[in-house]
Amino acid sequence: MTVVHLTDRTPQVSGAEMVAALVPPPQFDGATFETYRADPAYPSQQDAKDVLIGFSRGGAPVERSGLFRRAKKAPEMKPGVYLDGGFGVGKTHLLAAIYHAMPARRKYFGSFIEYTALVGALGYQKTVELFRGADLLCIDEFELDDPGDTMVMTRLIGELVPTGTKLAATSNTPPNALGEGRFAAQDFLREIHTMAASFQTIRIDGTDYRQRAIDGHSIALDDGAYAQALADAGARGAVSDDEFSAFVTHLAAVHPSRYLRLIDGVDTIGLRGVAQLQDQSAALRFVAFVDRAYDAQIPIRATGETLDGVFAPEMLSGGYRKKYLRAISRLNALTNS
Repeated sequence: MTVVHLTDRTPQVSGAEMVAALVPPPQFDGATFETYRADPAYPSQQDAKDVLIGFSRGGAPVERSGLFRRAKKAPEMKPGVYLDGGFGVGKTHLLAAIYHAMPARRKYFGSFIEYTALVGALGYQKTVELFRGADLLCIDEFELDDPGDTMVMTRLIGELVPTGTKLAATSNTPPNALGEGRFAAQDFLREIHTMAASFQTIRIDGTDYRQRAIDGHSIALDDGAYAQALADAGARGAVSDDEFSAFVTHLAAVHPSRYLRLIDGVDTIGLRGVAQLQDQSAALRFVAFVDRAYDAQIPIRATGETLDGVFAPEMLSGGYRKKYLRAISRLNALTNS
């Protein structure tokens, strides 16, 4: 059995490697509009799908099926589409479907964190030069942790849109409400509204599909079951084994853009002694890690507190509430997989 300790890893990623990684996560390699299953109980899902098919075709009308089939006229579209909705309604699937469907010569797909990290690695002007002339930029999880990062992305968008770059983004918060409950500086709010002018916001309602498939909560194992789970997983591939508090501390020493490299080659993640997080910075880093583990679809096995209770109650009522709830949804899926 191959056992690694994530706390021993300090991955380094070059700018070129970061650019090469700007493609949809493996779980969305085959994501298409056809494989997006719109819930008939929420018509906004099918409506969003139709609009996005038109967007990926450059605004072409979408054919509707039925006895009296008629092309649904696509509205005049802004250079960007912004998918707003709760977690687990398929926004990232639709974002990847746009990426795969658009016949673009140069297109990129990455999380907000990956794009801002690239600016940090290459510098702002070199990043602009890199993306100038790109046909499509897909930005997943456009959520606000730092107003400076959002201003950088706003400037980047402002330079690319006039050159013909199309934009597609997802978030749990519409673009004119980013930062709500977190920051209130007027100059920052002006930046947000400027960015919002580039996007047509498309609301997607629905329930979390991950919860529909899971009965209950995150699974916490006792020591014996944990050891057996890692042994079973180790018979099939590499597993990691780390003490939770030490692991959370280690995350502070690794840039979030490198979290995917942190779990490179790992088939199952093991965390011992999970305890509720009280520090918001540590909690947000853990959220970013969970996002990358979920992208890679790596199961998590854990002891201690259940992972759906890892965020302190006051965090769940604060400005990052939606972010924490999305992480809980993903943790439930990964501990049950």
